[in-house]
Amino acid sequence: MKSDSPVYKRIVLKLSGEALQERGGRDNISPQVVREIATRIAEVHSLGVQIAVVIGGGNIWRGLTAADRGMDRTTADYMGMLATVINGMALKSALEQLGVQTRVQTAIEMKNVAEPFILGRAIRHLELQRVVIFVAGTGNPYFSTDTTAALRASEIRADVIVKATKVDGVYDRDPNLDAKAQRYERVTFAEALTKARSLFSVVYQPTGDGRATASQLRLKRRDSVAA
Repeated sequence: MKSDSPVYKRIVLKLSGEALQERGGRDNISPQVVREIATRIAEVHSLGVQIAVVIGGGNIWRGLTAADRGMDRTTADYMGMLATVINGMALKSALEQLGVQTRVQTAIEMKNVAEPFILGRAIRHLELQRVVIFVAGTGNPYFSTDTTAALRASEIRADVIVKATKVDGVYDRDPNLDAKAQRYERVTFAEALTKARSLFSVVYQPTGDGRATASQLRLKRRDSVAA
């Protein structure tokens, strides 16, 4: 007999900042796209799945790119963390318009717009069927939001990380920038650490990969959250 219960009880959804943009559009955030993403999240949430979201800020600011152009890396990364807060607030607004109770927790304290990240409180929100959006990365420069997703998933004891991305697999470099990028049909965590410069379409982050390995988290990739 087939069960209607969800496969996973608690998940972390990792969204890139670019996921909030309309293809070919000029706006950093498309309200229509954000509503579409929120609708998909609400559909999964209605099944009883506890959902935490980690969101990037690349649609507004990329710290690494700015650092490559001469900006102080630490400053550039903190600016990127602030970009994730903007994105998190946009997604929260869309979810609550759909009737989904949502909380934003930030790794950098800013009382007027979000709660500080407190692990026990985050877990309690999830248990009460509230969506929790984690913003401002880990609160530290030099760490990507993919690292944040692995860290938060470990902390809240998530069953799986779902990575919504804009390419069709795992490559050794960014396929949007290099036509010769090699696509991996299968890749182990160890291979990702030693061979691949890109994991789930984003810049390789050893801490993120290693943390997921240590916690034995499942990682799943989707081409697009709205696909």
